[in-house]
Amino acid sequence: MATITPQSLPHRDEEPAVRPPEIRRRFWGLVPDNQRRSLAELTDRLDLDSGDTRAKRSAFWAMLVLSGVIAVAGVITDSTATVIGAMIIAPLSTPILGIGLGIVTGRGRQIGRSLVYVVSGVALVVLIGVLAALVLPDGSDVLSNPQVTGRTSPGLLDLVAAFATGFAGSIALSRRDLGDVLPGIAIAISLVPPLGVVGVCLGEGAPALAVGALLLFTSNVVALVIASTVVFTVAGYPREAVVVRAATAEGTRRRRRTYVIIALVAVVVAVPMVANTVSVVLQSLWTVQVQGAAERWLADTPGASVEDVTWQADQVLVSVRSPADLPDVDALQDRVDELVPLDPDVVVLHTVGERVTEAPSGD
Repeated sequence: MATITPQSLPHRDEEPAVRPPEIRRRFWGLVPDNQRRSLAELTDRLDLDSGDTRAKRSAFWAMLVLSGVIAVAGVITDSTATVIGAMIIAPLSTPILGIGLGIVTGRGRQIGRSLVYVVSGVALVVLIGVLAALVLPDGSDVLSNPQVTGRTSPGLLDLVAAFATGFAGSIALSRRDLGDVLPGIAIAISLVPPLGVVGVCLGEGAPALAVGALLLFTSNVVALVIASTVVFTVAGYPREAVVVRAATAEGTRRRRRTYVIIALVAVVVAVPMVANTVSVVLQSLWTVQVQGAAERWLADTPGASVEDVTWQADQVLVSVRSPADLPDVDALQDRVDELVPLDPDVVVLHTVGERVTEAPSGD
């Protein structure tokens, strides 16, 4: 029988060997032993209340305020380059990934502290957006800005991209040799710009659009937490936490409850995003059908043409150019009712005139 001595037990300051071969094989070697960060290193990067807390907190809040101002300015001015700049310096991913690390290591206090940073950061950036919207001049059409419209109706592909980005970011943080890819990951996940859009939409009196942008941010957060939980678990950090400090049965049960809660939140977030995706696909199909019906409706009107078909809430807008009067709109409404189950109201936008094409010049 082997003799256990104090010298044979792992010392708290030593990095324990907690990376069994089966875990490495299961993770396809994406976090190799010679590049893997220790739990202490990862905690120092993701826990704002460990190590030099004063410097970490001041850097977090300063960068968050600046990134919020930059993001809101980029949204209002429709400047993609400015918005990208806000993505790069945004520090919100640190406490979000800290939640994932706290979950896999069973540190409830780290989870709670990281949540406080995230919620406070959300409120701060939204407030910046609201204040910016309130000082905009009357008549500004910021809600039709592509920076706004592109973030108020997230779909399933946005959720898939968020998960892929979350896995990439978690793997990069777990390895010492992938620090160069972190700026690209910050751009891909886009945390602060959606919050800026939430604030701008609230300031402009458009809460429905604000909810859409908040859904995009929430889906990114959920994807980051789930992806980091998976990566950090398979990379061996829970086992390292067990060696460093004794694990309790209550901690294990708490971690399992957290997994269940995260799964439920993921489902709640995914449902409206799937619904948005289905809605976009159906609207694209119905748009083609409505355009065909409008062209047949105008078939007997000389020089008339359908310019565009767009959707606005429960209305379908049909833009028509014609030098003559149009047929009875009720006929088009009846045909659209047959094609589209939602029975949208048909609004015809008539531009008087006709297209003039340049005649080919003779020799």
